[in-house]
Amino acid sequence: MYTREGCSLCTVAHGTVERVAADLSVAVAVDLVDVDEDPELADEYGERVPYVFVDGHPAFKYEIDERELRLKLLSAA
Repeated sequence: MYTREGCSLCTVAHGTVERVAADLSVAVAVDLVDVDEDPELADEYGERVPYVFVDGHPAFKYEIDERELRLKLLSAA
């Protein structure tokens, strides 16, 4: 998940991923990457965070659709 410090949407997205994964009993490893720590990522993603990947593929930007996340997690498991 691409994120940045102080991003309230990022906090919500991270919590949503953790909660949905727990509800499904699916183990997930959430790798939080602060885009501000890498100039290339900061240029590419700018304010477009959170940017969530599932199984290495772009899945959500800004907000997470829980139903779609459930489907993506189950299919990746």
